[in-house]
Amino acid sequence: MTGYSTARANLGTKNFVFKDVYFQEHETSFQMQFDPEDKMPKYKQIVQSIRTDIDRGILKKGTQLPSISELSVDYLLARDTVEKAYRELRNLGYITSVQGKGYYVQSGGDKKDKILLIFNKLSSYKKIIYYSFLKALGDQAVVDLEIHHYSAKRFKEIIEKNLGKYNHYVIMPHFNPTEEEDYMSTIKSIPSSQLVLLDRDIPELLQPTLSIHQSFDKDIFGSLESANDLLDNYKRLVLVFPFDGNYPREIVRGFKNYCINYNKQFDVKESINDEIIRPGTAYVVVEENDLAELVKKTRQSAYTMGREVGVISFNETTLKELLGITVITTDFETMGRSAASLILNKQQIKVKNPFYMIRRGSL
Repeated sequence: MTGYSTARANLGTKNFVFKDVYFQEHETSFQMQFDPEDKMPKYKQIVQSIRTDIDRGILKKGTQLPSISELSVDYLLARDTVEKAYRELRNLGYITSVQGKGYYVQSGGDKKDKILLIFNKLSSYKKIIYYSFLKALGDQAVVDLEIHHYSAKRFKEIIEKNLGKYNHYVIMPHFNPTEEEDYMSTIKSIPSSQLVLLDRDIPELLQPTLSIHQSFDKDIFGSLESANDLLDNYKRLVLVFPFDGNYPREIVRGFKNYCINYNKQFDVKESINDEIIRPGTAYVVVEENDLAELVKKTRQSAYTMGREVGVISFNETTLKELLGITVITTDFETMGRSAASLILNKQQIKVKNPFYMIRRGSL
């Protein structure tokens, strides 16, 4: 059957608009998802809908697409909007144009996934996640990397520039807490089927979203509890937590809960600089600069680390292993590998990443 059915448009509501299209040579039902009230630009909605159906194999290679005029009339769109969408699809290699005939699907469902990975910062453990993610994907996807540096503004710029160009957007949603409204608005602009949250979940998102995350308050509580036999030697615990460092505040809550439950004296300090080292105290340190200063102060004191003074650091590194520093850490390699596996298997679920304590001589 040749030609196109009449469009069924409902432009006055938030419902998606669908159009059943019958393609030349064989009959194919094509439903383009388009919402006139969506904040996403209209041309990007067209790009996203057609790309999704191509990647899923609904639109086969060689299938003819509706003409620019037909989409313009049927969906009450400006010709420039449809032209811009088709031009982007062509630049991405999804479609091709034949002079005097129209537009055709160029790639099939065998096209590699394009993934945009957006970290909050670069660090040694972010590199572990990155390379584990790449290794697990193998040659089945192409990955680009961006850094938002905890800035909601920078994050918005990255998404606005790249929305509609990737199959998945893998994001570490660590931002300045004062910018929550801004970064949440940007996250919600990403289709839930393409959004992957890494390291931290966002329960406020009502749509089903793939996430591989830590539960920071429960994780630190459980890790400290697992070392009760060692922490019995210390009456006082100190968390060194820089509140201007954009670290998850749930860490503080979990630390306090542990101390209250196990009758420990406790303090939360922004820096180790003004701390006087005292025996019977164990320190939980988030930043590596504070860790270095703490080790230095302990060595200059009359006390021995791992005997009178305990030291626990966040996040495993090779240097901490060499120095014999006890750490509480998530499994970064597993996080990257799990994210890749779930994407490749098209699973949209929430996964709690392993978190544990590595005991060494500093506690």
